Amino acid sequence: MLLLDGTPDRRRGVLPNPTAHAVAGAHPRRFLAADAVDVVQLPAVEGPQSALAYLQHAAAVPGPLLVWVTGRLMVPARRGGELHLALPGSTPATVRYTGLPWAWLLRTLQAHAGPVLLMADLEADAAAWPHVVSGAGSGEIAQGVPLFGVVNPVPPVPAREAGPYTRALLEALHTGDPHSGAVLDVPTIHRRALLAAGQGPDTVPLQWGTPGPVLANVAAAARPHPHPEPRREAVPAPLRQPAPAPVRPPDPVPAPAAAAVPAQDDLLPGILAAAHAGRHNEAAAMAAAGEQQALRHYGPDSPEAALWVEVRADLARMAGDHSRAAELWMTAAGARLGRSGPADGEALAALKRAHYCWQHSGDQAPRLAPALLALWERVPGGEGAAGHIRARLQGAEENAPPTVAR
Repeated sequence: MLLLDGTPDRRRGVLPNPTAHAVAGAHPRRFLAADAVDVVQLPAVEGPQSALAYLQHAAAVPGPLLVWVTGRLMVPARRGGELHLALPGSTPATVRYTGLPWAWLLRTLQAHAGPVLLMADLEADAAAWPHVVSGAGSGEIAQGVPLFGVVNPVPPVPAREAGPYTRALLEALHTGDPHSGAVLDVPTIHRRALLAAGQGPDTVPLQWGTPGPVLANVAAAARPHPHPEPRREAVPAPLRQPAPAPVRPPDPVPAPAAAAVPAQDDLLPGILAAAHAGRHNEAAAMAAAGEQQALRHYGPDSPEAALWVEVRADLARMAGDHSRAAELWMTAAGARLGRSGPADGEALAALKRAHYCWQHSGDQAPRLAPALLALWERVPGGEGAAGHIRARLQGAEENAPPTVAR
């Protein structure tokens, strides 16, 4: 899964795209109908060639591919007509050189050998709007790539929360369809999101193509588990026995320990909704309660309890506390490495998230660097990331102001 954020220019005071943050914080690994899922977030790609390189790499990997695009569509001020996805530094005068041509994105996805789905929650400026309307009506905006989503006009004030379509779609993905199989029907889930979002009269819906088996149905009994580690086999057999008769309302600590995993799935939508609404303390308190339940049932070293560390890490990132998020992701990565070894893909994913948050941890980065460096040194192929940490620390030392002797 590739998350591409096309927000024009944060350096000029534009708020970070809340739609991209909502997707990144919603455990997107659950969304893809595959046993092993790699999630790559491109929050601020510098230049179209860099974005294209990531897209080409993702398209070359076999299996289902989900590309989720958000941000702004523009056309060049001169010789306009070709839609571009804005990137940092893009303006109508520069987007021809600084933005990603929409046609590049489509051509790259057309070359993918497996099932592909392009989801979009975009805005378009006044100059691009006629091209969006025309392309959405003719199918030119999709060019054979399965495309679902919405485009809205640029709001007068930058949004502070995720778009209503994305919020509704994330809720639908987390809920799933209990009457469907292991894979969701994309047109159906798209229509559900449109209805729940209550889009305005200017919204242009996008629905083109027939996607293959891309979106996982979390409500299906045979769904691929979003986290490979916490398998049923990990729960001791005596704890899996049902509660003894007579049937009565559960005690504060339910008897069957296997109830903790469904409880996490039940709690997550409410936790994420609170976080997306800016009620970060409330979300953190709910997550802490879920973690305590897992600790009582499974113990502090269990995979079930470790999953809540990852939830808390994501909540810290969404609240803007990147140093705390980095610490928690490092804890999660260390626990996974200890349980499954360096070949565990989930451990590597947690470590990548820790590294991303560390990069945004400001003056806390030097304090966190040694622990992060030690984790990368335990992972095969981690030399590049470890070198990046050392280079950044060296650069910080070289750029530090000289000490004045007294």
